[in-house]
Amino acid sequence: MIQAENTHNNTRWKHFDSIESLRHSVCDVIVQRANEAIAQRGRFSIVLAGGNTPRAVYRLLRDVKMDWSKWHIYHGDERCLPNDHVDRNSLMAEQAWLQYVAIPASQIHDIPAELGPVAGAKAYAETLKNADTFDMVLLGLGEDGHTASLFPNHVVDNSADAVPVFNSPKPPAERISISQCRLNNTREVIFLVTGEGKQEAVDHWRKGVAIPATLITPENGVDVYCYEVVLN
Repeated sequence: MIQAENTHNNTRWKHFDSIESLRHSVCDVIVQRANEAIAQRGRFSIVLAGGNTPRAVYRLLRDVKMDWSKWHIYHGDERCLPNDHVDRNSLMAEQAWLQYVAIPASQIHDIPAELGPVAGAKAYAETLKNADTFDMVLLGLGEDGHTASLFPNHVVDNSADAVPVFNSPKPPAERISISQCRLNNTREVIFLVTGEGKQEAVDHWRKGVAIPATLITPENGVDVYCYEVVLN
């Protein structure tokens, strides 16, 4: 791993020379932070991202020896599809990881996006009211700079912890996302950025161009784990 300089908004860029090393590094950090949180506060809460790179990390986690009874799982966003649809983030996490470990079902908080964007967002906002500051948030970066389901040129109501998303530029058009402000209420954020298609978004981010990913500014800053992008 080669670590680049911090940027003006407390963003730490970490470049990896293989996708395997990135995945294992993310897995190792999650395990370390989970053990620390459980030792200090008796629980570990993590917000999951969708996508292929997180899926590979989740597959690594299922083989870790861990006190899973202290874990609390949330999702950064979800597509408004039936809960058994192949494109649901919750189903991906279940199949890749959660079905293999002993996290109590009551501590796995899926977004009820099958209710539709408005009702589902309202229900998830109620769930999030019972959640303290997250210990860790995992996020991806879209080619257009979006993260979770916060898209360019979309205005969302940040007074709510979870927000409905309409007219998404990526199908399906209707989604639910944890809001910018609630994602910022965390002790740690890790962005997983892989693929040459993300280069323009990374360039914009590093040059200070406003993209949705730059809305994520928790007190401790963010770590961006990169592969197949150039950190100019």
